[in-house]
Amino acid sequence: MINLFARPSLLKKNGVIGINRRNAELIMRYNPRHLYPLVDDKLITKQLALDAGIAVPELYSVVEYQRETRHLSTLLAAHDEFVIKPSKGSGGNGILVIAGRFGDHFRKPSSDLISLGEVEHYVSNILSGMYSLGGVADKAIIEYRVKFDPFFEDIIFQGVPDIRVIVFRGVPVAAMVRLPTRESDGKANLHQGAQGVGIDMSTGESRGGVLHNRYCTTHPDTRMTTSGLKIPHWDTILKMAIACADTVGLGYLGVDIVMDRDLGPLLLELNARPGLNVQIANQTGLQGAIQALQARASIPASADERLKLVRSLTDIHLTETTA
Repeated sequence: MINLFARPSLLKKNGVIGINRRNAELIMRYNPRHLYPLVDDKLITKQLALDAGIAVPELYSVVEYQRETRHLSTLLAAHDEFVIKPSKGSGGNGILVIAGRFGDHFRKPSSDLISLGEVEHYVSNILSGMYSLGGVADKAIIEYRVKFDPFFEDIIFQGVPDIRVIVFRGVPVAAMVRLPTRESDGKANLHQGAQGVGIDMSTGESRGGVLHNRYCTTHPDTRMTTSGLKIPHWDTILKMAIACADTVGLGYLGVDIVMDRDLGPLLLELNARPGLNVQIANQTGLQGAIQALQARASIPASADERLKLVRSLTDIHLTETTA
């Protein structure tokens, strides 16, 4: 089992890539800076995905200017459920999920009620740059609220889980499903308390897990096991991740995908600086797969050939270490 307090030399021996190595050897080397806007702005990402035939949640409206917040009642009139998020937000910050209405109020997944005035204030904060990268002025996106696949019903708390796929040189090398918890307020963000569960790249079967950087195999709220579950639509998810990498041209990429109960897999967003907790969730370092792909002179063009390559990569399973 991965011990976060093990000696750096031991972690390196077991194939764990740290933040400094990720930044220097993966992000700086394989992610040209001029391509960052393609993934840092969710509106740009959404349009690129649509142009490439990649399914995304439907866009209802975009609020660009403070004066437009006065018209939110009209913009939202046709929708009882929706999500409001900053176009340039990061880390899951600034996302407001509305699960329904109760009289003149909006109902969150937690059943808490908020007024139209509170929603207007929330959108105003988004526009001011409160949640954006670098604090720059932003736009508020209003889009379809994903309904989670029934497969996840027993291992989530209220919100919608997503699947983070790490793609290197156009080939998926690691993945985990991020499960909302009570602590994360129904959001699938590890930094806010969601649980990450590793996924076997060959079979799509869940394994291991991480909660607050600690290994775990049961959901903290439902107490149901999170290991040994076969993720639906696995090949479709991997092919979607491949298509996303080809579309934006980044060599090291995090692809976040959700599974809607009616629409199937949908691209949620892309990340040019994906974190490394996926290694803890899988109890497997990234180094083996990364080095195998670095050693290749070329990568197959077709998605099917890359899937074969995914299954040929040798995982380096980490053994329990001591501090």
